[in-house]
Amino acid sequence: MQQKTKLFLQTLKYSIPHLGKCMQKQHLNHYNFADHYYNRIKLKKYHLTKCLQNKPKISELARNIPSRSFSCKDLQPVKQENEKPLPENMDAFEKVRTKLETQPQEEYEIINVEVKHGGFVYYQEGCCLVRSKDEEADNDNYEVLFNLEELKLDQPFIDCIRVAPDEKYVAAKIRTEDSEASTCVIIKLSDQPVMEASFPNVSSFEWVKDEEDEDVLFYTFQRNLRCHDVYRATFGDNKRNERFYTEKDPSYFVFLYLTKDSRFLTINIMNKTTSEVWLIDGLSPWDPPVLIQKRIHGVLYYVEHRDDELYILTNVGEPTEFKLPPWACGFIMDTNSDPKNCPFQLCSPIRPPKYYTYKFAEGKLFEETGHEDPITKTSRVLRLEAKSKDGKLVPMTVFHKTDSEDLQKKPLLIHVYGAYGMDLKMNFRPERRVLVDDGWILAYCHVRGGGELGLQWHADGRLTKKLNGLADLEACIKTLHGQGFSQPSLTTLTAFSAGGVLAGALCNSNPELLRAVTLEAPFLDVLNTMMDTTLPLTLEELEEWGNPSSDEKHKNYIKRYCPYQNIKPQHYPSVHITAYENDERVPLKGIVSYTEKLKEAISEHAKDTGEGYQAPNIILDIQPGGNHVIEDSHKKITAQIKFLYEELGLDSTSVFEDLKKYLKF
Repeated sequence: MQQKTKLFLQTLKYSIPHLGKCMQKQHLNHYNFADHYYNRIKLKKYHLTKCLQNKPKISELARNIPSRSFSCKDLQPVKQENEKPLPENMDAFEKVRTKLETQPQEEYEIINVEVKHGGFVYYQEGCCLVRSKDEEADNDNYEVLFNLEELKLDQPFIDCIRVAPDEKYVAAKIRTEDSEASTCVIIKLSDQPVMEASFPNVSSFEWVKDEEDEDVLFYTFQRNLRCHDVYRATFGDNKRNERFYTEKDPSYFVFLYLTKDSRFLTINIMNKTTSEVWLIDGLSPWDPPVLIQKRIHGVLYYVEHRDDELYILTNVGEPTEFKLPPWACGFIMDTNSDPKNCPFQLCSPIRPPKYYTYKFAEGKLFEETGHEDPITKTSRVLRLEAKSKDGKLVPMTVFHKTDSEDLQKKPLLIHVYGAYGMDLKMNFRPERRVLVDDGWILAYCHVRGGGELGLQWHADGRLTKKLNGLADLEACIKTLHGQGFSQPSLTTLTAFSAGGVLAGALCNSNPELLRAVTLEAPFLDVLNTMMDTTLPLTLEELEEWGNPSSDEKHKNYIKRYCPYQNIKPQHYPSVHITAYENDERVPLKGIVSYTEKLKEAISEHAKDTGEGYQAPNIILDIQPGGNHVIEDSHKKITAQIKFLYEELGLDSTSVFEDLKKYLKF
């Protein structure tokens, strides 16, 4: 719903004792306050949209900087004495597969975070947590702080690093590729660094320093993918570890966030539509947390701090009575507000709609980027729109090789997600680059249910509006074909996790639009999953999919689009599914049931069609491990590309040769 941009400000009558700044004590309503301070705010030259495009800065002392590639065996020589030459007559895919099977998994590239704190950079090198002086970060001169192999995990890597304010301790969350379980280790920094403690199943964690200059670690504990408990701990001579908050509602999860200036720690309690924030004073971390605003269904908000003021970003369209603590001043910004009015780069998981610098033109090319795109310097980036059934315009991003001719005869790979208000991933992947170089067209369909156009875009594609996302996807593919981008016999679709809902639904409703589909850990049995409350994420995701156990309307609606429920005897595109044996997020049982039912429907259709019918290939590739999606799995990448090329009858020789340039074999 479009509405006039409004900026809501609120102040309390009290000053901030610790910070020494106060607001006017006279009563001001929202509108008078906004007018009173508008001139002061609009002079700020920071833009909210910038923080949506750049990586967030935690603080000046601890910030994220570009990732470092490492290999767990970089510090050790690779034994190659038993390596045998490959037969010359072996095809490209078999050569790649054979190398993958013989190559130690430890040598695969993993991207890891680096954190700068003070004069040091902390990162992972080989199987070790290390640090080096900032000016020497690109050299081999580093100090080893901890050897990950002490944890006796299979192929461990560091997922997150946090350094204590005075650099007495560093905390690192460590996990493995085949599991979502993690361990947080606390390293005491000294001439001889030593592991002070370790905590299992930690999700988020942050450091603060109390009034006695003691480092306090706050962390959340995750059990069965549910994160409800918050702990705080100290180390050294005054060891202490206590749980001080437990969320009782199983549909909510808890995460910690340290404000950008490190002044306050926020405890964020959220589900898909509602949030509640408790504030911990970084100067008095042992005091009870202060509630900012009690949760109100449908109200999301997020808290930042700068220059002695709290900044609240919220999705409400009218003034909301945020009951700030008596010592706090506040600035409240609606998510529909113009980013020019935001006084600093607010980095928030609840972000406003993207403010595009271009204007959509239905079904036509309306912008071609004037810079070299991140996939390849020789490709063209197009922004297109498709009109959905209800007239809604759906944006698409299209990549193809600049010198491609007769695009109608080129293979097309569609990407879709459309759930949880998450943006469709368009990050650089080596396999995407080689596909574009080999003449493929890549199209990203930003359908409703995702977050590309803000919170309302998500709301219009969840619960009893989920079919909007399916209609958007159908419209996008038909528009691409209508504009001369490929044709159904050369069109493929890829999706992972919740994106499997729309992909599977499209295979049921309009299979003639596609030739082949690749799915990874796909969510395909929505109805049975959401009726099983023993599964770890069912209660948390009721706001996304609905509650079929207690709401007949939700149950009937899910039945209309659920991929598993709508399989029928008809011609289907070929489907390649990658699943993980111990995946807790998308149970293997549902994927196996879907695959078996799909094969039965295809067999029944083949009998009715008669001789000469070319049945599609249905492949289920079950990988070991308990992770959900493994982006860097070389076996998965090569298997999926081989599948697509074979289904479209294309020569894969050059693509696998090019792929070897980007993947470490």
